[in-house]
Amino acid sequence: MSDTYQTRNYTAHGGRETVIGGELIIRGTLSVEEGATVSGLSANPLTAATASKLGGVKVGNGLSIAGGVLSVTNPLTPAANQAASEATDVEGLLADFNTLLAALKAAGIVAADAG
Repeated sequence: MSDTYQTRNYTAHGGRETVIGGELIIRGTLSVEEGATVSGLSANPLTAATASKLGGVKVGNGLSIAGGVLSVTNPLTPAANQAASEATDVEGLLADFNTLLAALKAAGIVAADAG
């Protein structure tokens, strides 16, 4: 047996830094104060958030997050009202459908025709 012991955990720099050389298990709450940073955590692959599990969320087009609040930055514009079809034949139904499709495109709900 050796007369020397080398610790894996120590405090340095006047107590400003604590080094853990092994596994750190926290059975209570780990608090990180506002303005503090955490480094060395891998975000690749980032675990997806679910209804029951915290995880990373990619903010898509038309959305923003400020102060922890998710907002729609580009809300949909409702399409113009389309009267119920009274078509009695296929040609009339096709005309009513195309009118509805044009209203959805004008509102930005359906992409406009290419060209």
